[in-house]
Amino acid sequence: MTTVHTDARIWVCPEGTHELENAVREGGGRVVSVEAANAIVTVDDDIERLRRSLHPAIRWVQVGAAGVDWLLDAGVIDHERVWTAAKGVHARPMAEHTIGLMIAAARDFNRRFCAHSWGDRGGRLLAGNTVGIVGCGSVGEALLRLLAPFDVRTLALTRSGRTVAGADQSLGPDGLDRLLRESDFVVVAAPATPETASMISADQLASMKADAWLVNVSRGVLVDSEALVDALTEGRVGGAALDVTEPEPLPDDHPLWRFPNVMSTPHVASTPEMALPALRSRVRENVARFARGDELIGVVDLAAGY
Repeated sequence: MTTVHTDARIWVCPEGTHELENAVREGGGRVVSVEAANAIVTVDDDIERLRRSLHPAIRWVQVGAAGVDWLLDAGVIDHERVWTAAKGVHARPMAEHTIGLMIAAARDFNRRFCAHSWGDRGGRLLAGNTVGIVGCGSVGEALLRLLAPFDVRTLALTRSGRTVAGADQSLGPDGLDRLLRESDFVVVAAPATPETASMISADQLASMKADAWLVNVSRGVLVDSEALVDALTEGRVGGAALDVTEPEPLPDDHPLWRFPNVMSTPHVASTPEMALPALRSRVRENVARFARGDELIGVVDLAAGY
């Protein structure tokens, strides 16, 4: 029998975040001070404030980010309470951004938008290309839906090798080399874990087509920046479109800024404003589930790291 918890006392951080406070109330919870709370909804990036707020009565923490590597690295996430991430909340904005980066790369916008003369004619269609998605979770699945009208071939790689709806081919980890060899656009959308750090390094870049573009919208640590600089310098890849980098922010004197075939955006594939409607819906649903004692959405798998 399901245990019923009727007293969902939620501290929203930062305080005064009205959209999320309203979502708590709509889900049947009460917005209270941290001292009186038994759960936390936070969109704050102040790790130490969150650490200080974790008193023994706190049973559940909802964070506004999809990736929790920064909290795991800081040792904040524990086994004492349930932690939920905003898995899927940022999927549509990130997928839209990825489409924009791929179209910009195909049409040579990176060079044309900086030009001061008419220039030559060029560019290519997105249609007819192969798009490989490394880490086809919620972002990858949203990207597949948006790619459907573009008449591209899609390869979707997941840790489990499960069949991914909408993909032409579903691959497991042993299919990474094939994905890299066959793709015209390699989209990195995997979570940041110890296993995925530098998963795109010199050997992987060497497997890519010489005119293929690398698109990273996940975390900068998944791509070896030095190896990418080397590959770009030697003309072994077509270019890179990066919403995330390592280090981040990318220093003004970093070599990646010098390449005309590199596009960089400052980690804005999904912003809090873009994701707020979906996050509000997630908070409302999870508060209602918490109050009922039901399983929450987006529970962090500590063993997997996301």
